[in-house]
Amino acid sequence: MPDTTEVNVVPKQEVDLQITGMTCAACAARIEKVVGRLEAVQSVHVNLASEKAHIVYLPGSVHEQDLIRAVEKAGYGARLASETAAAEENARKELAYRRDLAKFGLAAVLTLPLVVQMFVMLFGGTPFLPNWVSWILATPVQFYVGWRFYQGAYHALRGGAANMDVLVALGTSVAYLYSAVLTVTARPDVYFDSSATVVTLISMGKLLETRAKAKSGAAIEALAKLEAKVAHVIRDGAETDIPVAELRAGDRVRVRPGERVPADGVICEGITTIDESFLTGESVPVSKTAGDPVVGASINQTAAFTMEVTKVGSDTALAQVIRLVDQAQGSKAPVQRLADKISGIFVPIVLAIAVLTFIAWGLFAGWSGGLLAAVAVLVIACPCSLGLATPTAIMVGTGLGAEIGIFIKGGEHLERAHKVNTVVFDKTGTLTIGQPTVTDVWAAQGVTEQDVLLRAAAVEAQSEHPLGGAVVAYSKARGVAVWPASSVRAVPGSGIEGAVDGHTIRVGTRRWLGEIGIGTIPEDILRTYEDAGKTAVLVACDQQLLGVIAIADTVKPDARETVAQLKQMGIEVWMMTGDNEHTASAVAAEIGIEHVMAGVLPADKSNKVEALRNDGRVVAMVGDGINDAPALAAADIGIAMGSGADVALEAADIALLHGGTHGVVDAILLSKATMRKIRQNLFWAFIYNVIGIALAAVGILSPIIAGAAMALSSVSVVTNSLLLRRLRLGKEV
Repeated sequence: MPDTTEVNVVPKQEVDLQITGMTCAACAARIEKVVGRLEAVQSVHVNLASEKAHIVYLPGSVHEQDLIRAVEKAGYGARLASETAAAEENARKELAYRRDLAKFGLAAVLTLPLVVQMFVMLFGGTPFLPNWVSWILATPVQFYVGWRFYQGAYHALRGGAANMDVLVALGTSVAYLYSAVLTVTARPDVYFDSSATVVTLISMGKLLETRAKAKSGAAIEALAKLEAKVAHVIRDGAETDIPVAELRAGDRVRVRPGERVPADGVICEGITTIDESFLTGESVPVSKTAGDPVVGASINQTAAFTMEVTKVGSDTALAQVIRLVDQAQGSKAPVQRLADKISGIFVPIVLAIAVLTFIAWGLFAGWSGGLLAAVAVLVIACPCSLGLATPTAIMVGTGLGAEIGIFIKGGEHLERAHKVNTVVFDKTGTLTIGQPTVTDVWAAQGVTEQDVLLRAAAVEAQSEHPLGGAVVAYSKARGVAVWPASSVRAVPGSGIEGAVDGHTIRVGTRRWLGEIGIGTIPEDILRTYEDAGKTAVLVACDQQLLGVIAIADTVKPDARETVAQLKQMGIEVWMMTGDNEHTASAVAAEIGIEHVMAGVLPADKSNKVEALRNDGRVVAMVGDGINDAPALAAADIGIAMGSGADVALEAADIALLHGGTHGVVDAILLSKATMRKIRQNLFWAFIYNVIGIALAAVGILSPIIAGAAMALSSVSVVTNSLLLRRLRLGKEV
């Protein structure tokens, strides 16, 4: 007897937390480990660069406050990330930056005499500062400026882990306390210059890192600033200015030339041109008239118009785009996993190496030298650069893409896209403009062209297919009346049929009409149309063929160049279409595509993509994001082309919000460039730590040089990621 037990599936819930107190990759790894232990937590990803945690959990057994408490238990601060919290967080970060800048200034002033004395001694001079003066200068640097390291170390150790703060606090404290003991016992050699300089240099590095990270996340801030502040609402016949936040769906708003559109809506009155480049990346303004949609934050250029608001607040295209970019920048690429694993065990290993270094030096070369070598090991071995290598590159890459209308939904898609070796284009609306028009009408003997159009338009008037729309538009333009039709039904991949004036009218492919038994199909006429790249649609009344309608769709201007560039990159290009072999081959030849899948029914598109993947290819499917959704989902990378944010968010891994095909090339180039930066960052981060620890352990690097190297390593990784902004998309780099 079959099991009829009803299975209740608990829907997953997602939440983003703003994290405070993280200083290195070990912190992020610690939070992931602690929060991940909660039974209901499905996944947790902590991004060091954006200082956010994205958590997927099952509601009911765990709540948002439980997640926050878990982060606090790990030794860090957390609160829910929201649009309002984001503004508060930016203000908090700016205040903290100014405070840290003032502390660094104090540290620099106090440390300068110690550094000058150190250089004097390096060149054979004698020290000019008494030890007690050095002690006085170093103490505020160690315990006031460096308090952040003690605080971070305390929270980390309380949470049961060690991080960068533990390394810095331990290393500098050992040097400081050892020097204090030497001063009290009136011994000459002290290391206050080492402890103070290390704290100062690392503080400087953190300041530079903070500023660099802010630049890597500048895309979201730039988008957030685009929103209009005031809307001119028409109420009771009068125009009133209100804040955009108070707009409601259904409001009528007046938009003047030069102003930003306050929300998403539809034009009621007026004709103008609008700059939508923030969304689509296209610099050419778009003409708009009554009935056309407009997008909030776009710029009205030529004339005033009245619009009706349809979406406000978090539902607008701008808000959706900001959420998309924010999610992408907070995501992790699979390549980051290795760095995460290493960071999680890195600090304990470094502590062990430092202890062994101290013991080895003490036994064979003197405890004083061993102390300096151990301090140098502790200071140089910060996993910050490892933690920043991937997220900063992803933040810059996804932000750069967003600026030109390429929206990548996550780091995993960005990483996978660089491996693509096969691109499959849907034809209609992707390689072509998607606005087919009737070019020819052939009528059978004894039938007029008007008879063919009259009956075809009657059933096609109830169709949503672009070809049907072309037939109806052509008929109306020639004054042909659209008769009523009943029992109209679409036959997927074949055509449409319905009852008109008591007769069954069918409009569709030669295959379908042939199966039904419609005879005398004019193959020569069909071949002529199809060889010219036109789609031939047959029209039949009952069992009699009335005629043939030829429909053509214009190829997009940049399609041929896009295909050529993909080939130059070593990528194989395919075209998929429901058209027959002759029509498809003619269009493909015009564009330069050699591999064609013709006569593909909508339901079979995903199977065709799967077949290519089963051959060992990494496939990107490019479609309109709605009709091709199954195929987009079946591909390794689904790329949706459209002109609205809904397509971007719902249909694919990557969305191109402009009409051109060149965005496919740009998306792959952006992926390749970003992955190059990630590999460079990870390589240098690994090499830096391995070589740095080895040199410090054998005494080649002093604590001061180690501190400078550690500070600069993180800055160099972030700066290298920022170099992505020099990428000129559309050109091989």
